Amino acid sequence: MQKFSDVLLTLDSADDVKRIELYLEDGSSAGVIENKPGTQGSLKVYYYLYKMYGDITLDAAVEGLALYAEHTEDAENCPGKHPNVDRLINVLENEEPLKIKVITA
Repeated sequence: MQKFSDVLLTLDSADDVKRIELYLEDGSSAGVIENKPGTQGSLKVYYYLYKMYGDITLDAAVEGLALYAEHTEDAENCPGKHPNVDRLINVLENEEPLKIKVITA
């Protein structure tokens, strides 16, 4: 299995992204991923998914969970430990895509 740290090396830079805002279909907030230590890996994953899919669709969630590699299994075993992975799991479980808004610096 590929490691998350190795996956991140294959993704485009997200240095110019200040934050990613996520919204439910009804327009209510589903969370924010800031460009700061501790969430920069998730920022890169979600930015990649945005560029590939536009929103977090069911297909995007499947690919995102694969990109998170070992963190996906950890999130399944420890809900709440990886909130950005949990969001993707929830998209699949609830079949509710998320809208993405990318805020650049």
